[in-house]
Amino acid sequence: MLPFWSGVLRELRYLIHEKWDLALVLVAPLCVLVLLGSMFSQGKPSHLPIAIIDQDQSRLSHAIYERVSLNHSLEIYTVSEQSVEVEKLLNQNKIWGYIHIPNGAEQHLVAAQDAEISIAFNQSYFSIGNTISSAMLVSTLSALAEFSGQQYLGTALPYVDAPTPHVKISPLYNPQLNYEFYLEPYMVPAILHLLLCCCIAFAVGQEIKRHTLKSWLQSSGLWSALLSKNLVYICIFCLWTWLWMFWLIEVRGWFIAGSLWLILLGQILFYSAYAFLSSAVVLATQDLSKSFGFLAVYGGSSLSFAGVTLPLNNAPLFTQFWANIIPFTPYAKLQTEQWVIGSPLSISIQPIIILLIYVAFSLALAYLFLKKITKGMQQ
Repeated sequence: MLPFWSGVLRELRYLIHEKWDLALVLVAPLCVLVLLGSMFSQGKPSHLPIAIIDQDQSRLSHAIYERVSLNHSLEIYTVSEQSVEVEKLLNQNKIWGYIHIPNGAEQHLVAAQDAEISIAFNQSYFSIGNTISSAMLVSTLSALAEFSGQQYLGTALPYVDAPTPHVKISPLYNPQLNYEFYLEPYMVPAILHLLLCCCIAFAVGQEIKRHTLKSWLQSSGLWSALLSKNLVYICIFCLWTWLWMFWLIEVRGWFIAGSLWLILLGQILFYSAYAFLSSAVVLATQDLSKSFGFLAVYGGSSLSFAGVTLPLNNAPLFTQFWANIIPFTPYAKLQTEQWVIGSPLSISIQPIIILLIYVAFSLALAYLFLKKITKGMQQ
């Protein structure tokens, strides 16, 4: 164990003397946590401005106004009879959508005809578009139901005690569609593991660039040198991740439905897989520029190809292949199962095993390349 701790102390001394490397492991993660924590602290966008094109000026119109005003996701920016004016506001991004109530909408509705009420929204902003489209639709339908049942039929028909069907809709696990609970748990590890890759690639690359490989290996031995250098950074980024989890769970109040220890184990394996792979890439290329290019593509694509933000169903063969060769995919699955759903251990053991395979493969690869360099130095 002495060579291992010797390697750890050597790496810590390196970080203390290299200010930019120290900033990359201390300042950069802190900035990431503060930035993302601030960005998603509100949960989801609210009071998004929309417009109402009201050409009917009827009781139905006022019912729609009332329902839209009660929806906290929406805010009526303006009510106008001119569609040209509203279209201009939409193009200027001053509103995100509008509800069009055409002339004669109420008369058509009470005559059991199509009221021709339409909803338009800016879908180029995907999250906002989905939010306001759902909110406008729900508000409009609620207004139509209220107007039909209370303001029109309630006064036109005698009282009838007839049962009406009820359909219960229950969104599971994140019913508020809160972005803090949906995106932040994936974005923080996605960014931190990329920083980890950069730190380790640079640390190993500096040994090659400064011709200190021999002293590095002699101070610790082959295995100990490789493990000690990587584990220093793995521990640092795990600690940052756990600090962020403490904030999210203890301060913000997002509870873990499953096993906390299984998530922590998954994070250690997740960071280890990328750390050893980064070492292997640098030792294989012996070129920092090429290594950073590969790691940027491999690590930077993790969030997009892990099935978190973009679905993998019916995805092209290459997309599915890439999703299955990055450690972020099984980690995201494990985190979802244990943090959000609360799946039993028998289900989550599969991503743990896959992460273990990634760690073993990356470590073996890094060791083989380091051993090859060592033989070349001896010759």
